[in-house]
Amino acid sequence: MKVATDIGGTFTDLVAITETGDLILEKAHTTPPNFDQGVMDVLEKSGLDANSIDAFFHGTTTIINALTERKGAKTALITTKGFRDILELARGNRPDLFNLVFEKPEPFVPRYLRREVTERMSYKGDVITPLCEADIVKAVEYLKKEQVEAIAVCYINSYANEAHERQTVAKIKELWPEVYVCPSVDITKEWREYERTSTAVLNAYVMPVASSYINRLGQRLTDAGISGNRYIMQSNGGTTTFDQAKLTPINVVESGPVAGVFGASILGNLIGEPNIIAFDVGGTTAKCSLIDRGEVKVTTSYYIEKTERSAGYPIMAPVVDIVEIGNGGGSIAWIDEGGSLKVGPKSAGALPGPVAYGKGGMDPTTTDANLIAGRLSAKNFDMEVSLDQVRGALLEKVGSAFGIGAEEAAESIIRVADSNMNNALKLISVRRGYDPRDFAMVAFGGGGPMHGPTLAKELNIRKVIVPVAASVFSAWGMLMSDIRHDFIQTKILSFADAPMDTLNAMWREQMEEANALFAAEGIGPEQTMFRFIADMRYMGQEHTVQVSAPAYPWKEEDRSEILSRFHKTHEHFYTFSLPDTPAEIVNLHLVAYGQLTKPALQEIPAQAGGLSAARKETRRVFFSGDGWLDTPIYDRSKLGWGATAQGPLVVEEPTTVTVVCPGQTLSVDRYGNLIVETEVQ
Repeated sequence: MKVATDIGGTFTDLVAITETGDLILEKAHTTPPNFDQGVMDVLEKSGLDANSIDAFFHGTTTIINALTERKGAKTALITTKGFRDILELARGNRPDLFNLVFEKPEPFVPRYLRREVTERMSYKGDVITPLCEADIVKAVEYLKKEQVEAIAVCYINSYANEAHERQTVAKIKELWPEVYVCPSVDITKEWREYERTSTAVLNAYVMPVASSYINRLGQRLTDAGISGNRYIMQSNGGTTTFDQAKLTPINVVESGPVAGVFGASILGNLIGEPNIIAFDVGGTTAKCSLIDRGEVKVTTSYYIEKTERSAGYPIMAPVVDIVEIGNGGGSIAWIDEGGSLKVGPKSAGALPGPVAYGKGGMDPTTTDANLIAGRLSAKNFDMEVSLDQVRGALLEKVGSAFGIGAEEAAESIIRVADSNMNNALKLISVRRGYDPRDFAMVAFGGGGPMHGPTLAKELNIRKVIVPVAASVFSAWGMLMSDIRHDFIQTKILSFADAPMDTLNAMWREQMEEANALFAAEGIGPEQTMFRFIADMRYMGQEHTVQVSAPAYPWKEEDRSEILSRFHKTHEHFYTFSLPDTPAEIVNLHLVAYGQLTKPALQEIPAQAGGLSAARKETRRVFFSGDGWLDTPIYDRSKLGWGATAQGPLVVEEPTTVTVVCPGQTLSVDRYGNLIVETEVQ
């Protein structure tokens, strides 16, 4: 049996697939700060036989929480002489040009914990200044006195030659075996010194936290009798082993959210929809990502805490390209200083949660608004719900400010939340040159199916797919993933003049590194698969585009094909190409997959008779743009393959609901997915 658990801001989800293909779904409340307890709670709640679990997959928010809450280790930085202040210098481009009191984000490593070492590499990897080991000894003696817990090592141009970083780490381990050490080359061999330094520092900062959490969870799984292979979801859309995650925990920074995007890609390919907008609304956030022709977009230009006013902190590690906003089921509605209604980003979380949970929450949330708007039923909650208390909170915190009743307050909250989500969907589609009419939406999470059809209508998305196990779909995505490692090497070369032997030697070195890593993880050659990407640009440009490249080895006749793909890719993203301008290769990017056995989708029985057996009741439901309508409510478990119905309607299941708007058509496919067709032609 394969089991996946995903820790969210409000709930910890579980999906298990038995040997016969049956799905087992469960949810339990997330238990901050001891997140492993939520995992054990949901495993116990599911009633699974521990001895039957041969593979365990896990998605966690531990790393991102440690960063955002500043609960990592006391960290030091050892760098090249003269570059001590690189974290402060950062980049000169400011996000808020007219802010006269702008302040750069405070570095994770204070200046007194940054030590310089005499050494220097050229950008070609040649040794300019030999490494001075005496400087390392002095640095370690000083940092021991300061009682640091982790050390990041990042030397200038080490991406071109890692020898000095490796020597430094070996010397630190010799002098101080107990300390956590992270060389930048363990994470990335891509250029841009500030970004590489930031990434190494952040990785070192969370190494002790990650090791403690993973060791604790691993021991609890062992004590529970679960002895199968254990994997953690990475930010790149693949998994890695528990042991590897302890070495490079920064690769797990977006562990949970990317699993749903990857699952949406897999589902889209299985049902013949390669163009997908993945839309995930959980308890705390709403997340969306675009999948073009089955390809999940991965970027190494990722930031934490980046806002319109803050530059944030860069992480140069492969991350699925996700837009995330603070709008989920637990997002709190509030009135700003100007008297405008806002929803999020602050969330009620798991404790106290929305007012409806009855756990002490006093601030109305999106969930409370959907309850009063008839989209949710109090009978569908796993606790006693006081509708009077929910209405009272809506009146006190929202209605009184505008002189409106509880129902109107609920309508307003839903409209604002939808508007916020709409803007996020535009960021990953319209504003990047994609036409939403060319895409289908996969809506999942507890709130995705509730808001997805309305947003699809507004954006002219032609189809919304609500998968089986929608509320725990990210966990399902983990079960469909492979082990993945990314190897990126910077080597700036004129593409017309670059010898194929040189490029193939770089590919070969990356493949050998990948195979060695897979062997350590128990992945055989028959399970490996490689994908080749060239980061290219026109000469004189600063940034690159990713070009899908032919397989190794490259031949001379491949040169014109690669160049043609580059021109087309550049034109797609920037609306123009420059065929007469020389092109450069900047990075070679090898994506290495260790393919795991995946469960197959199971077909459901055909719908027997009409829909009357699935109809639960009729109640008044609010629809944006259409007002309050008497709406039939259906039980999803009683809808079979081939069932169809016209909106407005609501389909309920234990952990989410699908709200189908007037004018939309609902059908159920052979795998049990709900398909909501819009009126878009």
